[in-house]
Amino acid sequence: MKLFREESLSNFQFWSGAECRANQLTDAEFDQLEVMLCELYPDGVDETFINDLFWFEFDWICDVWG
Repeated sequence: MKLFREESLSNFQFWSGAECRANQLTDAEFDQLEVMLCELYPDGVDETFINDLFWFEFDWICDVWG
């Protein structure tokens, strides 16, 4: 079964290595990233994608802010 829900990125429950990395961002950075992800993925993404993005692609997230 697949469950989809709408949730703010700042309220997302990260796990494993992504949790430590997510704790490095401010609420403002979460908000900015959420807007960008909504533009890049208008159909949404699943929880694993978000967690893996923070865990394995955190350099890309940091590049967003220069």
